[in-house]
Amino acid sequence: MTTPVFDLDLLPFAALMGVEIVHAAPDRVEGRLAVRPDLCTAGGILHGGAAMALADTLGAIGAFLSTPEGKRTTTLESKTNFIAPAAVGSTVKATATPLHIGRRSSIWVTRIEGDDGRLVAVVTQTQMTVE
Repeated sequence: MTTPVFDLDLLPFAALMGVEIVHAAPDRVEGRLAVRPDLCTAGGILHGGAAMALADTLGAIGAFLSTPEGKRTTTLESKTNFIAPAAVGSTVKATATPLHIGRRSSIWVTRIEGDDGRLVAVVTQTQMTVE
């Protein structure tokens, strides 16, 4: 049995979606998501909300890992640029990196790519640090 990289019991919606965290550190979080039919639009394409939730999950984990102990984070703002579709049956890979880490907030950029390395979406989110 392998030790999970990050305990998704803390993020039940991400677990429900099937997000898998493959790397988690204060400077980079990587994850993947199998594009299942229940995560797609009628056309068999990954739903934008699912892509955004994947990115929000990775950015939130990174923000949490980069905040002082005893503090939490919450998403203040998120912006998504959709570039290309991800078809049902594929797996998307996502990498979140910090653009800025401050005392009260951090900004994370998540790149979501398809199986072929093609850019699917870029998400920029602001996380607020809270007591």
